[in-house]
Amino acid sequence: MSCVAARATCAASSTASTAKNGTQQTLETFPNRNAGRNYTVELSTDEFTCLCPATGQPDFAKITIRYVPGPRIVESKSLKLYYWSYRQQGMFHEHLTNKILDDLVAAVDPIWCEVTGAFGVRGGIGITVRAEHGKKPQA
Repeated sequence: MSCVAARATCAASSTASTAKNGTQQTLETFPNRNAGRNYTVELSTDEFTCLCPATGQPDFAKITIRYVPGPRIVESKSLKLYYWSYRQQGMFHEHLTNKILDDLVAAVDPIWCEVTGAFGVRGGIGITVRAEHGKKPQA
């Protein structure tokens, strides 16, 4: 199956984030061709930005996703665009990290997934949030 066909097949199970400006970004997926094997996928960016809901100031974070795929795998370009949809949204760090996890779980149905948001220091306090879904398989 081509990548385009795979995206069309999985589009109904993809998850979207709606930005303040009304644009919606979908987490596109493709089939896991190695579904019988447990392996870990790690995706990270240190370019994530959103807004502080209290002050409207920009917040910066390193977001790391680690997951053991189930039937689907997230397509990285759609993940980048999904991240961008948060640039003008005000959301507390704890809620944001859990929202990313919820959207990713809905899109790819992983065996296990962990999302870590390591947010830059503001007011002398750094915040790191880890949210987890499922049970990580033993090596």
